[in-house]
Amino acid sequence: MNAFRLSSPLTTLVRNTQRRAIPSAVGTTTRFMGAPMASQVARFSNSTVVRHAAPVQDNNKPTPSDYKAPGVLDIAARHLLLTELMRGMWVVLEQFFRPPYTIFYPYEKGPLSPRFRGEHALRRYPTGEERCIACKLCEAICPAQAITIEAEPREDGSRRTTRYDIDMTKCIYCGFCQEACPVDAIVETANYEYITETHEELLYNKEKLLANGDKWEVEIARNLQAEHPYR
Repeated sequence: MNAFRLSSPLTTLVRNTQRRAIPSAVGTTTRFMGAPMASQVARFSNSTVVRHAAPVQDNNKPTPSDYKAPGVLDIAARHLLLTELMRGMWVVLEQFFRPPYTIFYPYEKGPLSPRFRGEHALRRYPTGEERCIACKLCEAICPAQAITIEAEPREDGSRRTTRYDIDMTKCIYCGFCQEACPVDAIVETANYEYITETHEELLYNKEKLLANGDKWEVEIARNLQAEHPYR
């Protein structure tokens, strides 16, 4: 009860303020909207908000020393002789007689860098033995987790891979597997034309990777030799 009595004067004050403010705002809006359009634009243009928002124009800014005002002949030539149009046509003609930037792919192919990262392959030694030693560094470093390796020991104590799978739909062609391999077993060839019709064809196994290595071995060796000074 005491709380109601204390808050009653404050409530009365707020109500009286609202009653006075609302008619005043409505009347101001009505007078503004009821005025002619020219009068509305003039009031808005001369308002404080517009004056503060408009950029300040410095009319006293000195003219650059190398500025040359266009003469009468320049203005007449621009309008009568269409110099702007002729300048644009000159650019078109200049580009027309230049050699084309495109090629007739697939009949023509552009040059590739020796470091181009394309289809993957597993390499062999000249004796025919597989290079891969099943260290699994490529599997560990692959950021996309696209490589799966299984291995078993050999009779001489070394290891050989029994499974080497690469999911080409996951591969991001970063080249980390090639950089991590200590024996240059897994590489990325310069082949980029390996379109398939099914998803399963992009799940490479060990036999597929070895076949790619046998097919592109000459080009792979040449690219690795060219890159050798920078490794």
